[in-house]
Amino acid sequence: MNRRKFLGNTLAAAGGTLISGRGIAHANEKAGAMQPPPQIPGSVPDAEVDGVRFPDGFLWGMATASYQVEGAWNEDGKGESIWDRYAHGVGHIKGGDTGDVACDHYHLFKQDIALLKRLNQKSYRFSISWARIQPSGTGAPNEKGLDHYKRVMDAVLEAGIRPFCTLYHWDLPQGLEDRGGWPNRDLAGYFADYAGILAKELGDRITVWAPFNMPWAFTYYGYGIGIHPPNRAKFSDFLKALHTVSLAQGESFRAIKAASSKATVGSAYSMAPGYPKTDSEADRAATARYHAMNNTFFLHAALKGKYPNAFVGDPPYELMGVRAGDENIMRAPLDWVGFHYYTRRIVSDAGGARGGNRQQYGTEIEADTGDTNGRDPYTRFHAVMPSEGPLTHAGLEVWPRGIYDLATQISREYDHPIIEITECGCCYMDTPYEKENGRVPDERRTAFFRATLAELARAIADGTNVRAFHAWSLMDNFEWTDGYSQRYGLTYVDLRDQKRTVKDSGLWYGRMAVLNRLKG
Repeated sequence: MNRRKFLGNTLAAAGGTLISGRGIAHANEKAGAMQPPPQIPGSVPDAEVDGVRFPDGFLWGMATASYQVEGAWNEDGKGESIWDRYAHGVGHIKGGDTGDVACDHYHLFKQDIALLKRLNQKSYRFSISWARIQPSGTGAPNEKGLDHYKRVMDAVLEAGIRPFCTLYHWDLPQGLEDRGGWPNRDLAGYFADYAGILAKELGDRITVWAPFNMPWAFTYYGYGIGIHPPNRAKFSDFLKALHTVSLAQGESFRAIKAASSKATVGSAYSMAPGYPKTDSEADRAATARYHAMNNTFFLHAALKGKYPNAFVGDPPYELMGVRAGDENIMRAPLDWVGFHYYTRRIVSDAGGARGGNRQQYGTEIEADTGDTNGRDPYTRFHAVMPSEGPLTHAGLEVWPRGIYDLATQISREYDHPIIEITECGCCYMDTPYEKENGRVPDERRTAFFRATLAELARAIADGTNVRAFHAWSLMDNFEWTDGYSQRYGLTYVDLRDQKRTVKDSGLWYGRMAVLNRLKG
């Protein structure tokens, strides 16, 4: 399953104070003049989008993740991660791909940071491999691993770019999985130790930290349905992992703050706006449960010290391993809220779901397993992805309106926090074109970003405090169980020789970052 199943909506009418100007004008590159991106059906015409502006000081950025780009899987004392183990197994990754080399960012980081600078980026969201710092997940830090990230950060800062560090982007040290993985409550303490090491050693260079990337996804995919490592599918393990990660989020928040007085700590959650299938009370209630479980479960735990109302009937706190006093451990007054935007869901009630076998349950998208009973017996909702608009090469619908609805909803529910969009992007398989001197014409990706960013600007005009946007991704990379069969990058990577070619969408995004408006 691709973790980036996303959908968006056609643009709704934007506020008059944001909209002005005429059709997009593309600058010429040596490779040739770019063509205007295709109009997304039903969206606001280019002539109205062209003048959309963002606030002064808005941070434009790009994102990567350690296992997806670094390679060097066993160099300089790095330990084995669960993704190393999983990818080396037979039949797990499409095409038999691995992250052993990936984009070789470990050795080519200076080249990649130069690309960020060339494209006028002001924020680089990346992750650190826990197994590079603590090869087995505990104990004294690996100095070679620390030295590597210090060199990376020095290059980022020299380029005038803000480093944004995610501590954990799915690559758990295999040694900790051997101790029980995230269902083992002890991992909260181990993670806090790791966070403290990073903040102490890198806190002079990094001030922006997010403990986890998409915590609902890696707990559910890895322990709930077993389609990601560690390939375990047990409902009680999923519930325990949820709670351990909530504890680890709070513990790491305090560890970072204790080690670095300059640190600000936020999040990088996966979120997808849910829309009720009908206007029935049952479907609206199911949509609220979906939002609580899939979007705000960890955010609510941090800001409120308790879990949101995601369950039908009594919450399964005993199965989760909740203890007296855990509310104080979970609570963490995040300095800002970060979330990804890729998907929307149409949600309906699954009130007729079976309730006898508490270990049997459905999935996020019932089509994954053919289960029609929702995530029984606790949340009892169906969540499906429609296909009303144009589809990407990953088969995912483009629906930009979703980012407006999600940003404004989170803003209303959590008292208008500072928001960072930590990932957003789309998959198209465009390649270098010899007849255009090797440029990569990917107009559909440009159209996706134009439409989505126009909706984000509308959310800002309506009062949401969004300060940053990170495109996924700086470059084509290892896309988890899809291997290298999908390309989300704004830079094309030829895996045969690691040659980087900035795509037309990347050139447009770089010019837009300078102008701070949707005029390329």
